[in-house]
Amino acid sequence: MTNCLSGIYEEFNRYIYHLCLKLTRNTAEAEDLMQEVWVKVVRNEEQVRQVDHVKAWLTTITMNTFRDRYRKNVRRSKYMMSQPETLDVPILDLVPNNDISTEEQIEKEAVTKMVQEKMQQLDGIYQKTLWYFYVDQYSLAEISTLMKVSIGTVKSRLFRAKARLKEILLADATLQDVVTA
Repeated sequence: MTNCLSGIYEEFNRYIYHLCLKLTRNTAEAEDLMQEVWVKVVRNEEQVRQVDHVKAWLTTITMNTFRDRYRKNVRRSKYMMSQPETLDVPILDLVPNNDISTEEQIEKEAVTKMVQEKMQQLDGIYQKTLWYFYVDQYSLAEISTLMKVSIGTVKSRLFRAKARLKEILLADATLQDVVTA
């Protein structure tokens, strides 16, 4: 590991371990997950220099790695437990492909674009709060520091912004089925 990575490791190793432990609720699995996370970080070393908020970036990597492992384990246990001793077809052919179809991907992108357009109707302070929290994935404390307000103010702005955005989305007849789903 380079100096940059070892510094990041020193600063965030305990945080990542506790996050992994919180997700897995098992020390051995937490250690495995943490190791996977750090392997990904080392493999993406060139990206580290471009990251503004390392903690948020590491949290995202950890959450995605956990989700991937969970999906893989669920898939494996669901299909391996019910299989006969001998098979004429490869096991992998029995595992369904959970990738998002092109249609679903296009629909997801369209909905994301519409929601972002509707966000433009919010007051700037609410737009910023939603953006920091959901897009940049800052913690409430980080948003509080950035916006120079108390955490309670951030929470209430987030609550009001979500409520107002929902009103705006529900007012659009084309989006009502998406919002209520």
